Order: sequence, then C-alpha cells, then structure tokens
Amino acid sequence: MSEQQDKSTPPRVGIVLVSHSKEVADSVARLAIGLAAGRDSAPVAGAGGGPDGGLGTSAELISSAAHRVENGAGVAVLVDLGSAVLTVKVLLAEGDDLPENSRLVDAPLVEGAIAAVVASAGGADLETVAAAAEEAYHFRKL
Repeated sequence: MSEQQDKSTPPRVGIVLVSHSKEVADSVARLAIGLAAGRDSAPVAGAGGGPDGGLGTSAELISSAAHRVENGAGVAVLVDLGSAVLTVKVLLAEGDDLPENSRLVDAPLVEGAIAAVVASAGGADLETVAAAAEEAYHFRKL
C-alpha cells in the first residue's frame, strides 16, 4: 500500500478503503495502486477487519488509516457494506476522529477505489475524486 507520498509532489487526496476483511481492504488497495501504474500513486490505506484481526470493522483502524493518508488535500473513504458505512458515519458525526476534510464516498469498493486512486494520482481535488469513484456505479460490464 502507498501510504506515503513524495514530499516534492503536491498534496493528493488520501484514500481509505474500509472492508470487513483486512485482506480485502489491503488487496483492493494494492490493485488500485497497481492499475494506476505509471503515475505517482495517491496515498492509500486499507482499514479492514476488527481490532482482533478477525472480520468486522474498527473505528480505531479507520481513524488511524485516515490520519496516515491525510496530507492537506482531504480524505475519501470508501466502504464495503453495512456496519462499515455506519462506523464511518459515526466517526464523521463525532467530528474529531477523522481528519477535518474527510468524506464518505458512495461508490462500489473495487471499481470506486481504482477510479479514486487514478483521479487522486492525477492531482484531482476531493470533490473530483469522490465524483470519479461514484461514477463507477455506472461502469457497464456487458
């Protein structure tokens, strides 16, 4: 995962991928970074699983990942389902557990992550990164 970025590049929107599974979150992060090859990657972190390493969601893991990828351009948070959505909504409502310019993005996890990383790597702002990820709902496969 690309959680750090070169200090000579302008700040890029950080991406946090929240899944009930650590393996899924980390694998989607690697896939998105790999498909954005040829560009400097956006800062990306997976926040998957519960605090014990099993299935679930963890507010602490999500908050930690968001702070690791935040560098002044904002943080787009993509989630898989259910309690991941609720956990991020609670963190945003509390107001001090996530970086100030964090946004929950309504997008499919895999396709949205790829679109978000490509947009962020290209220098897009948070609004544009979120829009790119949300547009992934319309990707047709047939």
